[in-house]
Amino acid sequence: MHNSHGSLQNGFVDPRILLSQFPDSGPEETESTHSSSSASEYNAILPVPAVRRLPPPTGYCYDDRMRLHVSADYVGNHHHPEDPRRVEVIMRAFKDAGLVFKGPWNQLESVLKINPNRYMSRIPAREATREEICTMHTPAHFAWVKELQNLEPEVLRNLSLSLDSGRRSLYVGALTYEAALISAGGAIETCKNVVVGNCRNAIAIIRPPGHHAEHHESMGFCIFNNVPIAARVCMMDYPEQCRKILILDWDVHHGNGIQNMFYEDPNVLYISLHVYQNGNFYPGQPETDGSPDGNINRCGAGIGIGRNVNIGWHDQGMGDGEYMAAFQRVVMPIAREFDPDLVIVSAGFDAAAGDELGGCFVTPACYSHMTHMLMSLANGKVAVCLEGGYNLGAISRSALAVAKTLMGDPPMRMTIPPLNKAAHDVLFQIQQHQAPYWECMRVDIPPVKEILERGGMRLSDAIRSHQRRILSSEFGMIPLTIMRDTISTSFNDQVLITPNFISAKKILIIIHDPPEFYVTPNPNTNEVELHNAFISDSLHPYIEWASENYYQIFDINIPKHISSSTETTPFKPSMTEMEQQTQMKELLCYLWDNYLELAPCNNIAFMGVGDAYLGIKQLLLSRNCRSRISCILSFVTGALRPVRSETDHGLSSWYKERTKIYVPPTHSCWNDEESARKVRKNRFGTVVESRVKGLGDMLSVYMEEGVTWIEQRVESVRDRDETEEEV
Repeated sequence: MHNSHGSLQNGFVDPRILLSQFPDSGPEETESTHSSSSASEYNAILPVPAVRRLPPPTGYCYDDRMRLHVSADYVGNHHHPEDPRRVEVIMRAFKDAGLVFKGPWNQLESVLKINPNRYMSRIPAREATREEICTMHTPAHFAWVKELQNLEPEVLRNLSLSLDSGRRSLYVGALTYEAALISAGGAIETCKNVVVGNCRNAIAIIRPPGHHAEHHESMGFCIFNNVPIAARVCMMDYPEQCRKILILDWDVHHGNGIQNMFYEDPNVLYISLHVYQNGNFYPGQPETDGSPDGNINRCGAGIGIGRNVNIGWHDQGMGDGEYMAAFQRVVMPIAREFDPDLVIVSAGFDAAAGDELGGCFVTPACYSHMTHMLMSLANGKVAVCLEGGYNLGAISRSALAVAKTLMGDPPMRMTIPPLNKAAHDVLFQIQQHQAPYWECMRVDIPPVKEILERGGMRLSDAIRSHQRRILSSEFGMIPLTIMRDTISTSFNDQVLITPNFISAKKILIIIHDPPEFYVTPNPNTNEVELHNAFISDSLHPYIEWASENYYQIFDINIPKHISSSTETTPFKPSMTEMEQQTQMKELLCYLWDNYLELAPCNNIAFMGVGDAYLGIKQLLLSRNCRSRISCILSFVTGALRPVRSETDHGLSSWYKERTKIYVPPTHSCWNDEESARKVRKNRFGTVVESRVKGLGDMLSVYMEEGVTWIEQRVESVRDRDETEEEV
């Protein structure tokens, strides 16, 4: 059903209804209307259309001789992941899809003149020369590869066995040298044909791959580094047409060789999307000290600073959502600002779904979309050069999707899955690292280093400083210095106490999250203005009540992030629950050992607010302190956790009897049957369903009820102690 405007609920508008809303407004044309203007007058009004030239075809480069590179240790049917069949299955997929002309070669040119998009144009491969190879590699390395053809079979076999392990991860054979020359030469010719305009774009189906090869050695299945050689030759041979080159590497492994070869070159922008896994994923950490790895903070050096962009994923398992987000948020904005004359894709397909070595889930549709976006750069001059990819089905399907897109097919239809949260954080951190070098990365990224140098601070620290002044002025509270290396010095201002706790008869310890923060952005500019921002500190009335009732008070603020005077990163994610509990355990145990245990008070009440309430659990599990704790009042909107001890079997029942925990009605513990069963059995302590939702609302609504409960528990303990003294 259409609504009155002809639109569906999903936003679709029927073109027929849309057209019916805009009837012709001018008079109906008649024969007399046309006859009133002469043909010469009509021609004078309209410009003479320019003759539109047909675009050149998409090129492809392939040579069977590249299949000659096989391991000298080849035995039986055992196939190395870098299988000679990799290029064969891609070529077969192109032929089966009708992308390659199967008739006589002398007829192809005339066919392409009529329809350049019908078939791809073949780019003959050739052997790269020594001079071309040595533009990026040392003569010694070239000589080492060349000498392979002269080695005896047994020597070659032993060499291949020794190289095919560790970081070198390489095999060689008697025809490796010839295949590697053709692979590098194929990359050169592919890029040259795109630069000069013989092909509008092209794909090189080449092997052995290249992006791991360093200037002085082969590694990671790679002999010569094909793409850097092709890039350098194009820049040397066509200095006016090819001044700036973008190398986009979407192989699942970081292209360490390409990065190192252009790390200080301002005219080559290298962007790599790869699994980094904290430096544990291949190629891992460099063997040479000081050499950059694939971490996201490696941005280039010298005059090439900012020309290296590493999109290093935190783990395997990335897919279309992560890669599309990376392109839209990082790759394309930086690439457009760089404005290259040529785009070379180091196209490894080992991030493709089905490749067990890569362990990722990028689909052919995603590869087609990434290719399509890159075609908007450099007037469409895109040269795709094969790198890795070891599942024969996945590599052929992915390469076919790329080739079809290069030929002009629209990108394949796809549904983009949700973005992995950790990957979202990675992309944001990359924006922060690249912000000093790219204007497009500076959106919403403040210059933290300059702000701190001018005496600025994070707002969380400023709010706590304000709280400190208020509590000091009204209740005489002072900051407690934390004298332990394992606890962040950032906690020094987070613990405030009344000075007479050592002689206290009753103590209230409030451990809480930072105050709630509310902001209304400007509706026109979306800017945050200070007068439209508010903090809600609902604990102040509790401290006031405790002071009036002669409690000594510990106010412990647990920050979501530990600030450092040396950090310059604009965005810092909140601590994980594990990190926060570790910090709280260290802090509360320190306070207990050095202050509370020394005080004679046996009447200690705890208040836990927000996620910080879990710190009380850590103290109970780490110290034998429950005999001095009268009660625990908590207000929780996050995770509920049971308190159990393997050594103190009475702790669980004690915790159930001494706690009162307010939880909002929307909490999952009321909706999940398993959690609800645990609530009924008091596994989390005595849980009370609140009538209101937020922490601030619960603290306000239940203050009288809460402090009355605390006072009753404290009084009962005092009465018990007095009775015991009389006896």
